[in-house]
Amino acid sequence: MALHVSVGQYYSADSPIHRLDPRVKLAAALVYMVSCFFVSNPAMLALAGAAAFALMGLSHVPARLMLRSVKPIMFFLVFTSLFNLLFVQTGAVLVRLGPVAVTDAGVWAAALYTLRFLFLLLVGALVMCTTTPIALTDAAESLMKPLARLGAPVHDVALVMSIALRFVPTLAREAENIVAAQTARGADLENKGALAYARACVPLVVPLFASALRHADNLGRAMDARCYTDGAHRTRYHVMRFSPRRDGAAVAATALYLFALAAMALAF
Repeated sequence: MALHVSVGQYYSADSPIHRLDPRVKLAAALVYMVSCFFVSNPAMLALAGAAAFALMGLSHVPARLMLRSVKPIMFFLVFTSLFNLLFVQTGAVLVRLGPVAVTDAGVWAAALYTLRFLFLLLVGALVMCTTTPIALTDAAESLMKPLARLGAPVHDVALVMSIALRFVPTLAREAENIVAAQTARGADLENKGALAYARACVPLVVPLFASALRHADNLGRAMDARCYTDGAHRTRYHVMRFSPRRDGAAVAATALYLFALAAMALAF
């Protein structure tokens, strides 16, 4: 049983996307992901897809890595597509198989909801692959800094995000080692139904949970040994700097994308 986890896995490359300020990258990605929910016609869908694939090309991240990132939610995309295809009954009937009818509105709904979720997930995975977990949490903390004036624990939230992103690959490797050990002891985790597979995975939960607690305890001891104090002002080894030329171009491109999307929404 192979475990493929893309969260927290940084792909090192020298590309325009990698060189962007993490704050600009994160903000632009969030704007794009929110805009996907407003896509409602073929022109807007084509523009959103062109933007997503253009970003993938500029990032120099291999296509296989991007596809592996969306593989865990592929079942959800297929289910959403089939649900809309079979249960949207408005429009002209294209194919009828007994009580089931496929209409043109159903085909459009299946394509629309599936593709816009796919584009959204690809851009989200692209941010994870082109930004280190530390840079990502630093950017999130910087963007949320205005909330600190309202009493929000911004630094604590960023710290939790950093630890979570750092330990996702670690726990994935631990899970792979536990699966290998259980398989060597005769556990059968392959070619099972959903219920049987869930039952077979129960023996994996306890050692994985114990491993997570052990890592948490070791991390707490390390933070105490280094005199970590909550709320203390800290500097950063890598200082984020906004480049008017590079990051300004990214902001302008994002604004142009939103303007074009709004124009298409009004035109159609």
